[in-house]
Amino acid sequence: MTAGTGAGRSNQKQRTRTAIVEAARALIGTGEEVTMPAIARAALVSEATAYRYFPDLASLIGESLAGVWPAPADALRPVAHSADPVERVAFACEFLLRGILVRQGAVRAMIAATVTRPETATARPGIRFDLIDQALIPLRDRIGATDPDALAQLERDLAVTVSAEALFCLMDLCGLTPDEAVASAVRTASTLTEAAVRRAARR
Repeated sequence: MTAGTGAGRSNQKQRTRTAIVEAARALIGTGEEVTMPAIARAALVSEATAYRYFPDLASLIGESLAGVWPAPADALRPVAHSADPVERVAFACEFLLRGILVRQGAVRAMIAATVTRPETATARPGIRFDLIDQALIPLRDRIGATDPDALAQLERDLAVTVSAEALFCLMDLCGLTPDEAVASAVRTASTLTEAAVRRAARR
């Protein structure tokens, strides 16, 4: 094999990988169900070829979502001026859940994959955690310095609420519309944060 032939094959592999990722991103953007066969068809490759580049759907979705979400500071820029953690958490919660609704086919596929194969959970972006940390910046000095355990507990409480799992539970099991589900989650996240702030003020 000549150097030119090797480089050509390497370039072709990169083009194929890029085509698969771009097809996945396009399908994710529709909000529709995301499957490996559908991605392969859109990329004009066989399903077997797609699996040669990505061992499972979770890893492909994870790579396809990389860079799609803005940095937490950019996401919360509209409330950057606010020192009110309740307002900031409410905004972060709505921002995340609206973004999930736009990409819900991919998010549902990712959750399904990581539930059945917990070892693949690291492929999930974990965007909620960075958004929560950014939203709670005003509490780092007020609670974090005096009661770090209380701040850590609030972060865990919010991780349950500011999440795709909570959103889908409200929609699928409680029968809420997407807008109602988002509003319910935002209200719960705000209540949790407000309660933590009140407890800190009493100390």
